[in-house]
Amino acid sequence: MADSQSNARLRADAGAPTSGVIHVRTRLTAEFTVISNALAQRRGSAVTVGVATYISSLPTGTLVSITALCEHFDEGEILISRALRELEAAGYLERRRERTPAGKIRTRTYFYDIPGGDPDLNPDPDSGPDGPPEPPRPRRPRKKPATAAVVPTSSSPPVAAEETVAAPVQAEAEAPIPLAAAEATATADPRAIAVLAALRRVDPRLVVSEREAARLAPAVTRWLAAGFLPTQITDHLTARLPNNLLVRPAGILAYRLKETPLPLPTPAGSAEPPVRPTVVDMRNCDGCDRGFRSAEHSRCRDCRSGDHLRAAG
Repeated sequence: MADSQSNARLRADAGAPTSGVIHVRTRLTAEFTVISNALAQRRGSAVTVGVATYISSLPTGTLVSITALCEHFDEGEILISRALRELEAAGYLERRRERTPAGKIRTRTYFYDIPGGDPDLNPDPDSGPDGPPEPPRPRRPRKKPATAAVVPTSSSPPVAAEETVAAPVQAEAEAPIPLAAAEATATADPRAIAVLAALRRVDPRLVVSEREAARLAPAVTRWLAAGFLPTQITDHLTARLPNNLLVRPAGILAYRLKETPLPLPTPAGSAEPPVRPTVVDMRNCDGCDRGFRSAEHSRCRDCRSGDHLRAAG
């Protein structure tokens, strides 16, 4: 009788795990990115880790806006914006509003390998002398004794005079950010602003800021011009919202308002809009106290018919 033959190995390789991943390491000398295990093994959304890894691999100066990230990933704007907010809350991402020498406000994005880093103390080694300008240091609150340098005197050193000029400049640079939103809200249609501000009464989660209200107001104005009542617009914006609303409500509101509805058609043969019939007020009958519509206080139809029959009999 012949012995049975088998192609299987007689014993497992020494040191090889019986389950789980087995790494096949290759030493990389170019085109690679180093990230921390805390970020790569972060619990939660895989989209957040993927966006963080992608941003870490980009060279300095690459645009990382939501639109640019949506062009690279298959995920939509909602998931990408949620990933950026999670990275910002964890300390890996920082977005600063800064003023350019021309006086415009721009947003600059800083990405940290370790949360809590300082871009001034840890400059990017890839950025040379022709790279982007260094970001400003975080402003620290001024101490009360420093306010004495506001009034220059003959004994004040020249440095104190420079501080008195720098303080108004900083205040002027910070002021236009909230003022721009307030001015945009003031110039918007007040009816549209009232509709957006009243949404929180229907759903407390639908809270919009002044800047978001100014951006959404033109779309609401177009809906009002098309013949929709404010209550109809409110019902359209608040119907069938998800239970776990994890994003800013302005994005959902903008999506529901982006399609401009058709205006009401004018009746054939008439260039003037139709006139609604006058609705008579509700009143109580003087005889039976029944509610009915009448232009003045009187008796209802049944009471008048009873009086007429008694008079005829």
